[in-house]
Amino acid sequence: MKSHVLFLSLLLTVPSVFAQANTATRVSDEPGQSSVLGSLISNKPRYTREMVLGNILKGALENMHLSDKEIDDTVSDNAFKLYLERTDYGKQFLLESDVKALEKYKKSFDDMLISGDLAVLDMSAELMNKRIGQIEQYIQKYLEKPLDYTKKDVLETDPKKRSFSKTEKELFTHWEKLMKFEVLSRIIDQRDEQNGLVTDEKGNKKKPVSDKKLSEAEIDKEARAKVLKSYSKIFSRLVNEKRSDKLDKFYNSITKVFDPHTNYLVPEEKEDFDIDMSGKLEGIGAILREDSSFIKVERIVPGSASWKTKEVEAEDVILKVGQGKDEPIDVVDMSLRDAVKLIRGKKGTEVRLTIKKPNGLIKVVPIVRDVVEIEESYVKGTVLELSPSKSKIGYITVPKFYRDFNDRAGRNVTDDTRKEIQRLNKEGVDGLILDLRNNGGGALEDARMISGLFIERGPIVQVKAHTGAVDVLTDTDETIDFQKPTVVLINRFSASASEIVAAALQDYGRAVVVGGEFSHGKGTVQAVVDLDGYVSPMAKSYSPLGALKITIQKFYRVNGSSTQYKGVTPNIILPDQYSHLESGEKFLDYSIPWGEVPAVKYQKWKKGNFDIKALMMSSQARVTKNDKFKNILNSMKWYKQQKNKTKRSLSAVDFEKERKEMREKTEVFKKEEENKNLQVKDLNDSKEKAYQEKFEEFSKTLRKDPVIEESVLIMYDMLKGKI
Repeated sequence: MKSHVLFLSLLLTVPSVFAQANTATRVSDEPGQSSVLGSLISNKPRYTREMVLGNILKGALENMHLSDKEIDDTVSDNAFKLYLERTDYGKQFLLESDVKALEKYKKSFDDMLISGDLAVLDMSAELMNKRIGQIEQYIQKYLEKPLDYTKKDVLETDPKKRSFSKTEKELFTHWEKLMKFEVLSRIIDQRDEQNGLVTDEKGNKKKPVSDKKLSEAEIDKEARAKVLKSYSKIFSRLVNEKRSDKLDKFYNSITKVFDPHTNYLVPEEKEDFDIDMSGKLEGIGAILREDSSFIKVERIVPGSASWKTKEVEAEDVILKVGQGKDEPIDVVDMSLRDAVKLIRGKKGTEVRLTIKKPNGLIKVVPIVRDVVEIEESYVKGTVLELSPSKSKIGYITVPKFYRDFNDRAGRNVTDDTRKEIQRLNKEGVDGLILDLRNNGGGALEDARMISGLFIERGPIVQVKAHTGAVDVLTDTDETIDFQKPTVVLINRFSASASEIVAAALQDYGRAVVVGGEFSHGKGTVQAVVDLDGYVSPMAKSYSPLGALKITIQKFYRVNGSSTQYKGVTPNIILPDQYSHLESGEKFLDYSIPWGEVPAVKYQKWKKGNFDIKALMMSSQARVTKNDKFKNILNSMKWYKQQKNKTKRSLSAVDFEKERKEMREKTEVFKKEEENKNLQVKDLNDSKEKAYQEKFEEFSKTLRKDPVIEESVLIMYDMLKGKI
């Protein structure tokens, strides 16, 4: 019997599924061959790690996935296309002849998965490295001298509108255009910086790095040097791609044919997944970013090990990383992922960072690692009041449905939401706004329990397995933690568990759902299977194998409609600043289709009966007069136009004109004024400086958000009796 963690449920045990998967991991019953698992017991050396991993993946995919799909030539063909995209998405390296050479493997991905002989990886790497070498040599010469910026030429930036180059000359011509585009971008950036036109995220003008004004010739020379250095680093990364990254491309080209959310996790990604679900990690509490050849500190998590030292600050450059008293390792030119691996570690262990301050000072900072809680992951509540009304509206934001599956006593989203509701009840709020925008989901059990905080009892969601069996998850707790009017906010980034909550409260008439056109439409359950559990004790040398996140079930609302593909449609639709983006299940390749099952019996909320039409008309009247929403509508229209303009001019005059228009439009659209009439109450009353700064930022975000403002006004309509 094997146990595994469901991405959207609690720890479950599914012995029958695993028995099927184990049986399926056979290579063949032909003479001279035996099962892979049998070989592991005897530990025969003729079986490679890739062969073992491939057969385990094949067995799990064919026996556990919702689609009941077999890995055959059709899957291989589609997997090859995905593999080619992941190898050279921009069609910037391979020639048509290279692609044709690789096409001999287009029907063989299923065979390679079983045999472990991944010849396509070697051939694609060989072809890529050859072209990278040629391109790097060519652009080094091309960027030696000033470029001609007067020529009326264009670069097609959308790879879908381009084909692979037929000849090397055609390939080099594309790279000439790309390099000119990159150099022009650098030149304009340098000019803007010197002229004080560059602003930071808060809208403040950035100071030039140097007080010295460069001439046009110097700007051009520096721009070409920076572009060459940047691309040399990119080329080096591609040529020195790790075996694990190559395997990731191969295996996930197969898993993604099953559906967008089924994917193989290399061991490092499994660790990141666990951190994301629990909202905490063991490390130093510094958010890092890559900046050219360097790893820079972007910000420090308040209360973390780094924060306690008072030595590490934003904009510090990390030069070396040492474990305790061991010799430090140079991290200049190292990838961010590899540097993070060195910095992370068990609680109580010491890491020594050699950092360079912005003023040039270099120092070594010892840090004892600790548990870092990623505060942005957690539930947060406050009380909102919009003058002149005296009604108090509770507000709770739920960024994700987190739960630490490895620590039963650990923090979870349901307990945190319940605590916030209790605090808001004590504050005497008249209604509640539950903000699920940008919430990508999480634990299914928490979606069930959080929905149950608002209803007496009843079914919450139906879950259908690939066998056709339908299980109804029900709230059996008669306690209603919050009994007053509720608004649920969603957008196209609200997915999975957040869609279940929104759908359940909408179906029960328990809440008015407000937001963009639709939610994401991810109505499926994933299990995370630890692949090491399939390897016999005698063959642990193959570990760690990583994990498989696999779609095993599908969600249906209590009314029988699936949340998959179509998502949840709000009762009141507001202008959405992200509507120009093709984000949602309907835009993803190989997404699982929408469907229906019979509805289940449920009792609607007796205190509901809101006149949705009246609320909607009242809201629309306000929205049409609201300057912030007008700005959003104008920005959506402009961004959609820009999205279709994929050809960029390489003439300096036209390029600068386009950049100027883009900068001016962006400045107008991102201008967000605070609503000073919206009061945001601090429920913690902490005097700690770090907390006060975070709360002020939180308050500003709410006061600038027109959706929050309109949601409060919708709630006031609900309270006034427009029902």
